[in-house]
Amino acid sequence: MSPVVNVSTPRINVAVLGYDPLRLVGLRAVLESKGEFAVHQVEAENLGRPLPGEIVLIGSHGLSSAFDAIAAIRTLRPNVKIILTGTSTSEEVLLRAIFAGVKGYLDEAAPAEDYMRALRVVHTGSVWLPRAVLAKFVDRVIANQGKMGAAPDEISDRERQVLELLVAGRTNKEIGNELGIEERTVKLHVSRLMRKAGVNNRIALSVHAVTKLLFNGS
Repeated sequence: MSPVVNVSTPRINVAVLGYDPLRLVGLRAVLESKGEFAVHQVEAENLGRPLPGEIVLIGSHGLSSAFDAIAAIRTLRPNVKIILTGTSTSEEVLLRAIFAGVKGYLDEAAPAEDYMRALRVVHTGSVWLPRAVLAKFVDRVIANQGKMGAAPDEISDRERQVLELLVAGRTNKEIGNELGIEERTVKLHVSRLMRKAGVNNRIALSVHAVTKLLFNGS
């Protein structure tokens, strides 16, 4: 069930780039249906102008080069968060997108709830990626000894699973349900991971894992 949005809560402004008119109509109707999001169309030739959103949703099929658009946005508006949508399942493509500065990737055929959830997660400062890609990232974290203040054998398999789901934006309750453990046990694992990473909150742990550990790793 989607959360009830208070009418006084500021809406999340989403700039949409690279979507054909029909898909844009459907996307706007879905995202604006509960008053949580405001959708603004942006044309590629207008990227030099101020963007009307904190998040940019890029459709990879509606542009000659989605990566050129990503590079332009990152240069002009480095603080804007970008979510790329497409049909590729190639790890190489997804990794390239993440290294280009994308904070999320969605299959363009994903259900409406996934779009909403991805936007919420990215808006809070976390990332939204396919589980298979997250698993590969977490493997790289664990493989880089000393970068979390702990050698790989000091991070348990369960902590690895919790970290993977945490980076995916899951709540403690959701992590517990997926792993079949109690919520208080999840909190304990998260606390241990934060100590090892030298951070003091969940978002910092996610960002630290993805940006500082994964992108700076070999």
